[in-house]
Amino acid sequence: MRWVGYDRPGYGGSTRLFGREVAQAAQDTALIARALDIPEFGVMGHSGGGPHALACAALLPQVRAAVSLAGLAPYAAPGLDYFAGMYAGGCAELVAATRGEAALREALEAGDFDAEMFTPADHSALADSWSWFHSVVEPALEQGLGGMIDDDLAYVQPWGYQPADISVPTLLVNGEQDRTVPIAHAEWLQDHSQAELRRIAGGGHISVMLYAERALDWLLQRL
Repeated sequence: MRWVGYDRPGYGGSTRLFGREVAQAAQDTALIARALDIPEFGVMGHSGGGPHALACAALLPQVRAAVSLAGLAPYAAPGLDYFAGMYAGGCAELVAATRGEAALREALEAGDFDAEMFTPADHSALADSWSWFHSVVEPALEQGLGGMIDDDLAYVQPWGYQPADISVPTLLVNGEQDRTVPIAHAEWLQDHSQAELRRIAGGGHISVMLYAERALDWLLQRL
């Protein structure tokens, strides 16, 4: 297996791309694959990476399979109570995004870390097998909040594709106790695509990643 990851615009060493939509990830991924001479591949994304991985699956013929772990559904998803089960800070952040960048930046700068966004299982994972996760957060935000702002703005706008556009094997994985991306989002995505859904009993937003190795096995089998 060859694993390739990249920083979305505005994160880490990647420059910001103002006004980007979720579908932009497909263009970026196609350029990276071409530069590395990778003719076909699978994609996997967690949390905010989920919608971007699905964009690749929907828009790139090179993609053979996709996995989204704890990824959001589209903001205007019909029939979905978007904020039901989401922690208060996450609701406030995305509502601010609907009012534009200035309101979103103000909300992000005023907000403090809310431990309630994570379940006890999440906190346990962050203290143990996923403790390394902390080491990637600071470098990701070394340029400031630009990447996060552009992500949030993109989430609440049309994504540039529909989940129903995905025709390759797709796996959705979501913790049943996730407070950051409630499982209703994965259920909606399953209902509006051909994707499979794995519900992780007791799983939260970080502890769902304990399933990542099995999800990767699933992906490799379909490649």
